[in-house]
Amino acid sequence: MTAVEAQRESARRIVAEWRPRDAGEEATRAEFVDAFGVEAAPVQRDQAPTHATASCFVFDPSLGSTLLVFHRKGGFWVQPGGHLEASDPGIPEAALRELAEETGVPVPQPADVVAFDLDHHPLSSSFGRCVSHLDFGVAVILDTAVPLVVSAESEDVRWWPVGALPPDSAPGLERRMRGLLRRIAADDLA
Repeated sequence: MTAVEAQRESARRIVAEWRPRDAGEEATRAEFVDAFGVEAAPVQRDQAPTHATASCFVFDPSLGSTLLVFHRKGGFWVQPGGHLEASDPGIPEAALRELAEETGVPVPQPADVVAFDLDHHPLSSSFGRCVSHLDFGVAVILDTAVPLVVSAESEDVRWWPVGALPPDSAPGLERRMRGLLRRIAADDLA
């Protein structure tokens, strides 16, 4: 199995196991089923203007704080994340690699992922050829004492209270975060 085939299989498995909790999530899941239920599912950025990305929502053990990066290209605060690379064996690994690259946090293990989120969002022209991302969000819980490093893609990295996100947050960030927190609480994973 090639790396791209493994990434496609990882995407299909997450979509198949992800259970929508309302009509909006059901519509999102349907988009992901359509995109990743085909043989040539777009897991690499060069495959189509709309393609997969992987991001990592980081919460502290109390679930009261979240780790965000100020995205240079987007001009907003957002969870760490980005495009899949050929070396990524699957979606969780890509999200965790992006977390380490963008924040300096040591790479957690895929077994540390406590919840998944699916989100299809359009992009501005500042993202070049990319028109929209089918983002697989993974959630992990980390201690706030972990040292942070600002990457070349970001202008800042810091912990924010979940109830007081910065006003210049990415569109949909709060909605996605609240959904993940509900999933974590429902599964009693904190």
